Amino acid sequence: METADVVIVGAGPAGLAAAAELRRLGVPRVVVLEREAAAGGIPRHCGHYPFGMREFHRVLRGPDYAALLVAGATAAGAEIRTRTSVTALHPGGRLELTGPEGLGEIAARAVLLATGVRETSRAQRLIGGEKPGGVLPTGALQGIVYLNGQRPFRRPVILGSELVAFSALLTCRHAGIHPVAMVEPNARITARSPAVWLARLMGVPVMTASAIDRVLGRDRVEEVVVQRSGGPQHLAADGVIVTGAFRPEATLLRASHLEVDAGSGGPVIDRWGRLSDPAYFAAGNLLRAVEAAGWSWAEGQRAARAIHAALAGRLPAPGGLRLQLEGAAIKLALPQVLVGGPAGDGAADHLQLRLNRAAKGRLRLMQDGACLVERRLNALPERRIRLPIPTLRGDGPLTLVLDEAP
Repeated sequence: METADVVIVGAGPAGLAAAAELRRLGVPRVVVLEREAAAGGIPRHCGHYPFGMREFHRVLRGPDYAALLVAGATAAGAEIRTRTSVTALHPGGRLELTGPEGLGEIAARAVLLATGVRETSRAQRLIGGEKPGGVLPTGALQGIVYLNGQRPFRRPVILGSELVAFSALLTCRHAGIHPVAMVEPNARITARSPAVWLARLMGVPVMTASAIDRVLGRDRVEEVVVQRSGGPQHLAADGVIVTGAFRPEATLLRASHLEVDAGSGGPVIDRWGRLSDPAYFAAGNLLRAVEAAGWSWAEGQRAARAIHAALAGRLPAPGGLRLQLEGAAIKLALPQVLVGGPAGDGAADHLQLRLNRAAKGRLRLMQDGACLVERRLNALPERRIRLPIPTLRGDGPLTLVLDEAP
């Protein structure tokens, strides 16, 4: 049985930031496991700007940003193993893995899960029609364009309008691809409003309140049928880019003993990022899809400080009050477990929330009928919402309430 002080699963911004910070704090052996052939995470596939402003105070392309993160973790003394997949998580920090040398096991005093996210596929979105080639998620498109130097199609339709959809637009521009349209099921784009100007500058129509009904074609995409209020519209196209609707990459979690949150699809955590088994921690977009690389990097650093404190015996005992949600528009809130008393040592100082639809009203954190903190809310779906974590008043039930305005 191989051993390490800390094992990090995932070599994206959160995992690499945590590895460098743990080594800086003096943790002797930090091992990072990455299933891809190269470390760096999603930014490695994004050949556009801007990355790195928070971390390096510079504007970088994705691959350059990823390379700096890898170099920083390596220089700090972390061991990065690529082409190595974790196949099982066991109690107490024992992992099964497979890699170039075959099957193996490693046990750690603490494990940080930073496996990131994946986009929802065409099948999961229940898009009908035939199954021709040329239907790609954003990650595959970026890999084909930036890593392989290829152009998979010339006139695709883009499904979705999250920030990643506009990243796909930039990838298309780089490759000389001219999208036919951007299709968004909601009444307005999900990304912030100014993003639509990128589509307009590229001459790409944005079709809101629309949905892809069918994809037609034999060997390759030939036509995309879009359902709109006035009836179906047929678009001649040779590809479809299925973007966004991110989900935490939680396959390992769901097959393990660790508790998964129904709202986020990621793990249940406390203020220090500890999971239901205190040997495990989590950071980055595994917690809630999706945040920017810089946000995940900062979470990785904070998780490293929490893990360092845990190894030194400075964290409070596991457990606490489980946060209950009251309000149909609340998709998720984390951390899901709150502990009273002083924080510090890498603890989160705010709740993070997401909505599943646009809503406005009053957001309150309640305990035993008393309001601990509140704020006015007027937000769109999938936007970052933060609420300060106050001092708790005993052990009474804790509820996050959204009272929507009529």
